[in-house]
Amino acid sequence: MTLAIDTQGLRKEFGKKVAVADLTLEVQPGEVFGFLGPNGAGKTTSIKMLLGLIQPTAGTASLLGRPLGDRLTRAKIGFLPEHFRFHEWLKAAEFLDFHGRLYGMSKAERAAVIPDLLKLVGLQERANTRLGAFSKGMLQRIGLAQALLNSPNLVFLDEPTSGLDPIGRRLVREIIEGLRDEGTAVFLNSHLLSEIEKTCDRVAFIREGKVLQTTALADFEKESIRVALRVGLPTPQLLADLRQFGDGLEMERSNGRIHLTLACEDKLPEMAAWLVNEGYTLYELSPERTSLEDRFLQIIGNVSSE
Repeated sequence: MTLAIDTQGLRKEFGKKVAVADLTLEVQPGEVFGFLGPNGAGKTTSIKMLLGLIQPTAGTASLLGRPLGDRLTRAKIGFLPEHFRFHEWLKAAEFLDFHGRLYGMSKAERAAVIPDLLKLVGLQERANTRLGAFSKGMLQRIGLAQALLNSPNLVFLDEPTSGLDPIGRRLVREIIEGLRDEGTAVFLNSHLLSEIEKTCDRVAFIREGKVLQTTALADFEKESIRVALRVGLPTPQLLADLRQFGDGLEMERSNGRIHLTLACEDKLPEMAAWLVNEGYTLYELSPERTSLEDRFLQIIGNVSSE
């Protein structure tokens, strides 16, 4: 199967400054891929290289099986930039029609797809409203419609939900899920890690222009988990016995809540059954999963992005 994105050692230098040191990653068709890193990590430069807006200094890369900058391949790619500057004097439908003509779409094709896209992003009632009257969130949504205008096989979304309210963010998530179902690859750059966590299949962590780790979010579920439990009348012997299930044992003296780390989720029912069999009254057993934000700080480091 042809990869949607395939990069090997992609590098970009601006004089003596290294903006991207080593971009090596693969994105599958139909995959939602998150691109995470602090400000200044090289994310924007990486996206510009992939889109053919700037030339890499070294390394190789292909999109949809073709070299970077391939003209025919560009016609199959959608892009919503973080800092968009749209034509304020155009009405929403006119704006999409203009971009449809740039894609070489026929008048009939444009007439068929534009109303559907406006409805998809919740702007069907604003088709004849000039973009100059749009809020930032509405501009973001019309920008997303523009990115999908050509029925792309690969879509780059750079901070697509930064200006949206919770309803707008849910709308974008649903659109991305629809793209996945259609086999469209989505390359998603966002600082909203909660959105990445809800949306992406895999993520790459980048710092100082180099990919540090690429991980499937499902793999996080299989890793060790932290749990909190509370039983009636805990004894010193209980704390010693619980070490058979995990480590990192801690107890809050104020409320008797015990925390420990289990090797895997399968240990949860095993530990619960043991507690009951030993005669303890179990009042609480709560998994405390490591969030993507915690994982980000573990991998990237607690660095300021200011």
